[in-house]
Amino acid sequence: MHAVRPKHALIPLAALILLAPFGLLAKPWWLRGSDANESDFLPPDVAFRVGSSIEGNTVKVRWVIAPGYYLYRHKIAVAPESADLLVAGIILPRGVMKSDRFLGNQEILTQQVEGTVPFRRFDFGAHPLQIKITYQGCAEAGLCYPPITKVLSPAGATADSTGAIDRPYPWESVAILSGLCAFLLAGLLLRKGRRLDPPPP
Repeated sequence: MHAVRPKHALIPLAALILLAPFGLLAKPWWLRGSDANESDFLPPDVAFRVGSSIEGNTVKVRWVIAPGYYLYRHKIAVAPESADLLVAGIILPRGVMKSDRFLGNQEILTQQVEGTVPFRRFDFGAHPLQIKITYQGCAEAGLCYPPITKVLSPAGATADSTGAIDRPYPWESVAILSGLCAFLLAGLLLRKGRRLDPPPP
């Protein structure tokens, strides 16, 4: 005679059956919609390490790209994130042409890449300097990552950075000083004129 299994013992089994489809959806965001396994490819932050720094009135954006991975050159874009910040796009080195299985013939960047982003600030250092960078890359083994967008706070970004504050032109400084001297001279002449006036009878 077989023992009767309590009903509560079936609850874990039922839970596993119900939650199985959700487990299949528990892939990282960069693998959703792909049949690839997470262990087969590097996470995007490892495959494409990105950082930034300030040099004069430009932001230097650097990628260190893992072997077997590449970035699409024309998929890299930059935009201002801080208030009152103007950027002039990103200047990138030339890449190499590749017949890509995902997008056809593409210019790609590999290994180490540095882009230059000229900028101008109009906030007098009131906000942290931040830029938004977007890029997309793939693995040679057969995975195309979705576009990646990050907000970067470049190292060395201060209110005193070159180009950070609009300074007056030299002629503006001369005009300000001349006006101040004229104002002081007029005040002295007015006081002297009052002393020379005869007293009323």
